[in-house]
Amino acid sequence: MKTTHRYRSAARLARCLLALSTAAFLLFPGAAAQAHDVLEATDPANSSAVRAVPEKIDLTFHHTPTAIGSVVRVEDATGTDQADGPVTTIDNQVTQKVKTGAPQGKYTVVWRVVSADSHPLEGTFTFTAGATNPTAAATPPTLPVATGTSAGLPAGLLTAGAVAVLVVIAFVVLALSVRRRLYAPEPGP
Repeated sequence: MKTTHRYRSAARLARCLLALSTAAFLLFPGAAAQAHDVLEATDPANSSAVRAVPEKIDLTFHHTPTAIGSVVRVEDATGTDQADGPVTTIDNQVTQKVKTGAPQGKYTVVWRVVSADSHPLEGTFTFTAGATNPTAAATPPTLPVATGTSAGLPAGLLTAGAVAVLVVIAFVVLALSVRRRLYAPEPGP
């Protein structure tokens, strides 16, 4: 009779562990699905040629980045930053004013923002000001890169992987414990 009771207890424990591990796997993949903000457009466009130095640089994201920690450098051909004042963030648009009287020539915009999910993103794009034949090239801007992750993997994926490993370890430890109880000799009279 005691042996039957042990098997029933073990079966209940196994079902409970299966339910818990299934719930964990269903809940934690959501962390890996969190997406970083994506830069959708820049004004001026990447690799474009414009008639004059613009009054401001606009970066448009698909979500609203946080305003804290945003940096936009507008570097002329000599590497001098021609940005004027602080970066402003309104809705999904980050704007940096450019100094009045900035020289014509090639510009490199180096930007860094913090995405809505709190991961820093950064990138660069170029444009030329003072061109005689302005055109807007169709070259997309440099894709943002999330920093602060290991081996280029998103932090959510690393977290989900770590949780999955811990769940598997807990399952193995509990399974060994149940096995030991099932095969332990019954106490004598």
